[in-house]
Amino acid sequence: MSPSSLSARLTLLALVSATTFYFLYKSRRRLKPLRQLPINPDPRKGKLFFITQTGTSKALAQRLLNLLSSNNIPFDLVDPQNYEPEDLPKESLILIIASTWEDGNPPQGSKFFVNWLAEISTDFRAGNLLLSNCKFAVFGVGSRVYGETFNAVARDLGKRLRGLGATEMVAVGEGDVDGGALESVFKEWSEKVVRVLKGGLAVENENGIVYESDAESLESDGDDDGGGREEEIVDLEDIAGKGPSRKKAVNAAETNAKMDGKREMVTPVIRANLEKQGYKIIGSHSGVKICRWTKSQLRGRGGCYKHSFYGIESHRCMEATPSLACANKCVFCWRHHTNPVGKSWQWKMDDPLEIVNTAIDLHTKMIKQMKGVPGVTQERLTEGLTPQHCALSLVGEPIMYPEINMLVDELHQRRISTFLVTNAQFPDKIKMLMPITQLYVSVDAATKDSLKAIDRPLFGDFWERFIDSLKALRDKQQRTVYRLTLVKGWNTEDVDAYSKLFSIGKPDFVEIKGVTYCGSSATSKLTMENVPWHSDVKAFSEALALKSEGEYEVACEHAHSCCVLLAKTDKFKVNGQWYTWIDYEKFHDLVASGEPFDSADYMALTPSWAVYGAEEGGFDPDQSRYRKERHHKSNR
Repeated sequence: MSPSSLSARLTLLALVSATTFYFLYKSRRRLKPLRQLPINPDPRKGKLFFITQTGTSKALAQRLLNLLSSNNIPFDLVDPQNYEPEDLPKESLILIIASTWEDGNPPQGSKFFVNWLAEISTDFRAGNLLLSNCKFAVFGVGSRVYGETFNAVARDLGKRLRGLGATEMVAVGEGDVDGGALESVFKEWSEKVVRVLKGGLAVENENGIVYESDAESLESDGDDDGGGREEEIVDLEDIAGKGPSRKKAVNAAETNAKMDGKREMVTPVIRANLEKQGYKIIGSHSGVKICRWTKSQLRGRGGCYKHSFYGIESHRCMEATPSLACANKCVFCWRHHTNPVGKSWQWKMDDPLEIVNTAIDLHTKMIKQMKGVPGVTQERLTEGLTPQHCALSLVGEPIMYPEINMLVDELHQRRISTFLVTNAQFPDKIKMLMPITQLYVSVDAATKDSLKAIDRPLFGDFWERFIDSLKALRDKQQRTVYRLTLVKGWNTEDVDAYSKLFSIGKPDFVEIKGVTYCGSSATSKLTMENVPWHSDVKAFSEALALKSEGEYEVACEHAHSCCVLLAKTDKFKVNGQWYTWIDYEKFHDLVASGEPFDSADYMALTPSWAVYGAEEGGFDPDQSRYRKERHHKSNR
């Protein structure tokens, strides 16, 4: 027998074996069906799958479907949840837009489809000809900041499909989700797909339509590695398709690429999403927003917990950030991850003086809009137009901004106090900080595993960074705070572990606040069941104080915010009275003097109504309590 004849017989035998296995495997699976799924509408059409968690991949797939339709290329848009993967051998043409979710895994709704491909590709009985009549292309939606797991799902799908004998028309597209760059990379990849399909010859056979693409197109597409995209930039993971048009985003990306190699952090897509939430964007990476408590105290309806705990005037407080980017993707993020994330500063940088001036200007404009609102007096409105406090905690990680010290200095020169919150991932930045009125570190969990689950940090050494941040806080002379956000079912049982962290950072205060539910989001699994009652927060706080063996006591509460304050007993409890409030004028005088000072030098007496256990529950009696009508039954 000639070698060519033997090769032909072996190929035929492999094809028969694979086909036989397929039908046997399918019959076996049908003995115990996992779910009822609709039959594919038209096996002759190509299938365009979207694997998505929050909608990005679906939005991109819809754009590609429109492009294909405009070129008279027939496709069905398919959600893998409604598709039987055992029907894949019937398909002649497959396109997949795939997001990578946590730890390099596919989104929950697409796991069955992805796992089926993984299992069948490793089963020796299936062979490498099961999908030999199929051509495919895959585009990934992910972020390079996740390192090795960047677009892991898309890469794996491409590998599995090739292993089953499918022909790859266009190399796997790798979208790094940093606003406009995703748009331009996806546009380029989509156009390649259309070029290949239009350049091919449609051949009718028993399986449907097979597109035979010309070799030159396939060769050039196979060599494209999608180069030219920067490492470790931003992750916006699922806001594509919600902002401005693709054309605007692409044009913005091209403009940004020319700016000395630095991109603007706030792309048109990010800007549109944040402005929709009420943010005023400053320059290319900062923002300001009027707080609900600012509006509340302007109307004489009470201040925030910082008013009760530290004596700030909520109607004179400006909430801002010099960096919209963050190094975490916390499950309780009240911005629903519409801000970028990154491990280091990679963007164009704005001048700190310009940021402060613009923030104050935008803030005062928002205050002016409160004129005429019921309850707003001319006196409070006038006071509100001159901010006295700045909460650098709006969104993102303020200390990522390289000129954070200059920005803080600009605020202090205007005698505006600073409340800066950091997410405990940049210990070196904490060490370099100049005196802050009050410096916070978010302590969202007490163990390595729970911190990873709750904060979903980008850094691989996140726990080491967390501990080093607490140590850096210990060396600060001004007021320091651990901020704990309690998430029922996630971290409310870790009293012992939390108490052990006290000795590392030795904070002046510990704020314990129940998580705020911000509505449903595909990026978070939280529900109202995860929101603790104020009684739960109080019980946790009392238990934590007890564990400290007298080092900390429960000092204040703000029932409306489900928030409780622990304070160091030996420093802030003098002759049986709490001194948690701040003498702001004294603080500014101390800063201006240039002499060393510590937190005890600018403390002030806490009013009785703010003290823990007071009848007022932390509500200022000089304000008017406003209660909304409730039309539902309460369990408490």
